[in-house]
Amino acid sequence: MTKADIISEISTKTGIEKVDVQETVEAFFKVIKTSMISGQNVYVRGFGSFVVKKRAQKTARNISKNTAIIIPEHFVPSFKPAKVFVDKVKSNSKIVSIEA
Repeated sequence: MTKADIISEISTKTGIEKVDVQETVEAFFKVIKTSMISGQNVYVRGFGSFVVKKRAQKTARNISKNTAIIIPEHFVPSFKPAKVFVDKVKSNSKIVSIEA
């Protein structure tokens, strides 16, 4: 499902114009991005948490040059789904797992 699909579905279910829904969805994502860039986590009860994780400094190898490089400490965005959300996805019988 794409962002356009989400906007269409919200518009259909609520009766709100697609343009207004699009502005709202864009504003929602902008607030999350701005908060995370400033180092704040975003918690949406029943859905999950958008958190900023700290990655420690580490040594890596450049295989082509056979040299060691230092990757400095940095921060990465992450999403952790809520337990309620995970349980609902796990119990959904429509999802088919692919097994060999």
